[in-house]
Amino acid sequence: MDWSQVLATRSSRMKASEIRELLKLLDQPDIISFAGGIPDPALFPKAEFAAAFAETLSGDQAGSALQYSISEGYKPLRDWIADQMAELGIPCGAQNILITSGSQQALDYLGKLMISPGDTVLCGWPTYLGALGAYNAYEPNYDRLDPKGNRDADSFRAKAKAAGGRVKFAYLSVDFANPTGETLDRSARESVLDLADALDIAVVEDAAYQTLRYDGEAIPPILALEIARRGSIEACRTLYCGSFSKSLAPGLRVGWICAAKEVISRLVLMKQAADLHSSTANQIVTEKVATRIFSDHVAKLRQVYGARRDHMLAALSREMPVGVSWTKPEGGMFVWVTLPKGMDAGDLLAKSLKTERIAFVPGRAFFADGSNGNTLRLSFSCANEAAIDEGIKRLGRLIRG
Repeated sequence: MDWSQVLATRSSRMKASEIRELLKLLDQPDIISFAGGIPDPALFPKAEFAAAFAETLSGDQAGSALQYSISEGYKPLRDWIADQMAELGIPCGAQNILITSGSQQALDYLGKLMISPGDTVLCGWPTYLGALGAYNAYEPNYDRLDPKGNRDADSFRAKAKAAGGRVKFAYLSVDFANPTGETLDRSARESVLDLADALDIAVVEDAAYQTLRYDGEAIPPILALEIARRGSIEACRTLYCGSFSKSLAPGLRVGWICAAKEVISRLVLMKQAADLHSSTANQIVTEKVATRIFSDHVAKLRQVYGARRDHMLAALSREMPVGVSWTKPEGGMFVWVTLPKGMDAGDLLAKSLKTERIAFVPGRAFFADGSNGNTLRLSFSCANEAAIDEGIKRLGRLIRG
């Protein structure tokens, strides 16, 4: 059968993730990988999860843990998340929380909810590759969002209209963004809200790395700033996407959306039509572990990952040739490297896999227009000090040629 005759047009924009493909390299023991951007499994709270699963499946909750449950998500978990949101300056209730199968599903649902073919999404240049993958299925156009730039609302509106649609939302990760590791300051966050007001669009705030701050002062989330303006989450246009993947364990696939009830109610209908609900057992266990150890565990992650970040930055300063620059993140898992103009990180990776045997993610994949081939992303989350020292030394040799 010729499957191309029955596939939807949107399927042509769905492509394999370069990062997912690079993760396969982790099975090759001689490769030093800075590619994955995944949490270090050695830091997972395995004993706590084992105890929580045993408790859940051997006691009175066993039946409900293995049963269908409501689409909104496990109420005690939503209550816990609402309390955490309040600590960030986002007063809300369980009715403002939808549990999703990781924040990646949250991004997909929001794309499905808001994007019609030909509409425009505003995003960073570069931006999170997984967001582009989620949104591409709904056939949008992309326009460059620069909160510190000087484009006005009319400019965005006119370009979207010429492309056959309208601007629907701005997507951004404001804390230690994937891939750059950069953080938006408060004035830039306020500027995003001003632009969203002028365009009358939503703001999708991806907070996957929000807990992983190693130094500097925490900045209120965009949703917190908007609530301060409007007085209530019910009057806000910002949709906050959170996750336990970086703070506890990604394999459980537990994330959430925090937003006005009107939006959550529409997303619940979408959840019902898609997968009914996220894993009941995983939600129950996540609530138990989060309630017991979340703060202490995050403090441990900050200490370990912060030290690895410091070590990578020192190695880059020592090994990189003149003409190479990189970001200096205050948190998260990534350092963004800019190579001299004319170099292509994709070509460099191909050469590396044959010679120096280090892996990284070429930066072109993070740009909606496929530009900026002279950039690459490094992750320090799963690399020990010896691997960082040796890997960055090899990267320096590779760049020098």
